[in-house]
Amino acid sequence: MFKSRPSHFFSFFNHKITISLGDRIKIKIVPLGEVPKDILEKVREELKVPFHMVGEITQIEKLPKSAYNQFRNQYHSSMILDFLEKHYEGRVLSITKEDTYTEGLNFVFGQAKIKGRVAVVSVCRLDPKFFHKPEDKELFERRVVKEAIHEVGHILGLTHCNNKGCVMTFSNTIGDVDKKTQNLCDMCNMQVSLLTS
Repeated sequence: MFKSRPSHFFSFFNHKITISLGDRIKIKIVPLGEVPKDILEKVREELKVPFHMVGEITQIEKLPKSAYNQFRNQYHSSMILDFLEKHYEGRVLSITKEDTYTEGLNFVFGQAKIKGRVAVVSVCRLDPKFFHKPEDKELFERRVVKEAIHEVGHILGLTHCNNKGCVMTFSNTIGDVDKKTQNLCDMCNMQVSLLTS
């Protein structure tokens, strides 16, 4: 059972992140194809909270044709990561409206290389309309933010967390995404401070 530490202990680590990192942690937010500007801005803004991260939204990048699987009508997320590593320097979070998958899985909400530089988030299945539900912009944005924070957490070195409320818990279904919060648990918060200090 996960036991949380006293709040004052972790407030020390939060303070440490603010002082030692400041604006040093930077990341490019790359729209792969057309992505709503409000989604990009929301992600940029919310990355400031857990990681004190400065996001720079870039110009639209075309999805690599080599990553497209015509039989599945999906893009291979690992090939997208390879493309980003080849064409961009520094940390990169890419966001696409296209459906993505990786070997052994029917789909992925996102993928990143742990302690690497690049990540991708697919908003396709995060949109309530994908499941024939009414449009819900607030819910849509909340889901995208969770998965964006999750993948950036991997870039910074965090692995999957067993705390079901932590944003770093693995999401196998859209229900899993909705159940977790967009916050790091105390343990993951402490790990971030150690990994990035």
